[in-house]
Amino acid sequence: MAEKSTDNDNYEDVSKMLKDLNKDLERMLEQMEKISVKATWMVYEMVMTRSDPAVVDQMKGLEESFLQCREEIEKKWKEMLDESKKTS
Repeated sequence: MAEKSTDNDNYEDVSKMLKDLNKDLERMLEQMEKISVKATWMVYEMVMTRSDPAVVDQMKGLEESFLQCREEIEKKWKEMLDESKKTS
């Protein structure tokens, strides 16, 4: 009779373990679905950004402005270094 009790306990343990495994797998599947949706939106936005000529023109304008700004900052930096060397 003790054997039937342990068999029943083993069955319940295995059953609980399988239910827990099923829950874990469902949770992982949901996470993968969310990641997949995020990746799909990222690709969509990237394709839309690259295929819209207005956005490309705006990006080029921003890049030119950035390069001009960086060039100006480098000039000012060199001027400041030269001034500090003169006063030293």
